[in-house]
Order: sequence, then structure tokens, then C-alpha cells
Amino acid sequence: MPADAGAGGGGAATDPIERFDPLERAVHWTTAACFGILMATGAVLYIGQLEVLVGNRALVRTIHVYTGLLLAVPLLVGVLQRRGRLLRRDLGRLSRFGPGEARWLRPGVDRGAIPLGKFNPGQKLNAMFLGSAIFVMLATGSIMHWFMPFSDDVRTGATFVHDWWALGIWLSVTAHVYLATSDPVALRGMTRGVVTRAWARSKRPRWYAAITADPEAPEDQERLHS
Repeated sequence: MPADAGAGGGGAATDPIERFDPLERAVHWTTAACFGILMATGAVLYIGQLEVLVGNRALVRTIHVYTGLLLAVPLLVGVLQRRGRLLRRDLGRLSRFGPGEARWLRPGVDRGAIPLGKFNPGQKLNAMFLGSAIFVMLATGSIMHWFMPFSDDVRTGATFVHDWWALGIWLSVTAHVYLATSDPVALRGMTRGVVTRAWARSKRPRWYAAITADPEAPEDQERLHS
């Protein structure tokens, strides 16, 4: 059953609801694997002790460069797929904030009182940052690797930006993994594709309303933007 298909408001709290389809999960985990390889090889290239431990800097650099060139490929292929409708819709959801969601980011706010759609604002910010990082790292990494056409100032600037964005990626990915593993039901949504009806109604009431057409759930503002 597609994640956005009406499922009816009934059903047990533990009944599964599809959150991500196979294509979305394949794009996510392929991209995650690329990020993991880039982070590991980047750390080896940047930290002298790791470089000595691993050795073969030329091979590590080659893996780093070509994995970076491939980083955007899974997402682009997924978006262009005929069956990528749900992926394209979720990318749209991740690119905008719904009603009241900006308040969710403020310190001290009761986040449980703010009805959310499919993604919370933290996930949206993380997706925006990592999506931007793909293109920033591709541009700066290309300048660093194929440096001959560029001036010293441009190469120095590219290295500076690349290094600081790499730090941001480490922080972002670490936080993402920590938060994902702290919510086993949400994690199962990305590993198996489904979450429980109870989780959806409690954690993502606007999304739950959209897919179940439950008249008792909070009004689904996502449908106004879909």
C-alpha cells in the first residue's frame, strides 16, 4: 500500500502503515553508504595518524574522489524514475515548513503540542543541509583534485570550505544516526518501510490524517501543499 494512499481510519494501533517505499529506502541507504565511505576516507586523508595506520594514500584518495562524484547519482536516478512519485513528493515535503513548524525549533517549546506532517523540522533542516552539502562538496572537491586551472586563492578557498563543510557533515550525520537509533519504530520505517499506526498518529498526526482520512486526527495541512 503506498504511503499516501487512503488506508481508512480503523485498525489496531500496532497495524503497519507504509512510510517509505522500496525506491525511497534504496536511495536513502545507497546515499548513506556513499556518505559513510566519504567520511571514512576523508578522515584518513585529513588525520595523519589514520593515514599512517591505513597506508596507501593514493588508493584512499581515489576512492574518496570517485565516491564523491557518485554521491548525487542515487538521488538523481531515483527522482527521474517513473516510480519515484513518492520520493519526489517527500523531497517537496522536506523543502518547506508547515504551519507552526518553525515554533518547533525554538528552545523550551512543547514540541509534542505541535502537530507534525511526515517529517519534523529537525529532519527537514538536516535534509536541506546534507542536500546542499552534496553539491558544495562536489564543487570544492573537484577544484581541490583538478586544481591546475584555478588560482591559489580559489584553491585555498575551496579547501577551507571543503574542510568546514566536512565537519558540519560529521556533526549532522552523527546527530541523525543518534536520533534515528533512539526511536526504533521510526528506524523501522527506513529499514523495513513501515511504522505502527499508533506511532504515526502520535508522532506525525497530520501525515496520519492524510493517509488514513481519519476525521478525528488533526487537520492535515500537508494536503494543502501537495
